[in-house]
Amino acid sequence: MLTAKKTYIQIERITTDIIRTGLCDDQNFPSIRKYSEEIEEVGVNTYDNNIFLKSIPYKDMYLELCTKRTFNIKMIDGALIQMQYRFRKNKIESHRLAFFPAPDLEIFQNEPDLYLEDEIYSDILDKRVVSVPLRFDFDDGKDSYGKKISCPIIHPVSHLTIGQYKNCRIPVSSALTPYQFLKFVIMNFYNTAYTSYSSNFAEYKDCFDTTLYLEEKEIVNVCTPVYKK
Repeated sequence: MLTAKKTYIQIERITTDIIRTGLCDDQNFPSIRKYSEEIEEVGVNTYDNNIFLKSIPYKDMYLELCTKRTFNIKMIDGALIQMQYRFRKNKIESHRLAFFPAPDLEIFQNEPDLYLEDEIYSDILDKRVVSVPLRFDFDDGKDSYGKKISCPIIHPVSHLTIGQYKNCRIPVSSALTPYQFLKFVIMNFYNTAYTSYSSNFAEYKDCFDTTLYLEEKEIVNVCTPVYKK
């Protein structure tokens, strides 16, 4: 089971790993902050969750995230990766793990000859690609009235949101570790690069306990890896 400290170390190490591959264009290394004797948060000092509450076009939100440097990793194609965790008594309470693709690929379009010969860019330059943001959220806490925030199917404890749709919450079997999330992003959106550089990434066998409600097991859901102890 990951603690706040172990999560911080894992993010720090996988950030270093991805820098070595050349897939990373910019980065903010993680920080760990203690808000009380019970609560610790792992993220980066530039995080501002109020950005996600604004009703603005995706392009404007992306530009604001870049300007405020609200990301852990900025990929070579401009995509932003965010990893934010909150622990209570060293037990995970919430996380926000987000992948925000660049709204356009202007740098590649302006000078395509610089990239076409390098297979690492083949997934990025495919003209059929449509950039869609996605986010893995986890919230096992309570609201200001002491009521549990999650509820079966409508608001799973752990869920995947695709395309910023307000009511898109696909149940996920558990919280994701930093390694599980980053591997998911690299394998699915930078597959050519992953095939070439997968050996550069350290592997972590940690995982979180399942949080699926019984009702959610009966519908389509996303299962995270479970490792033998």
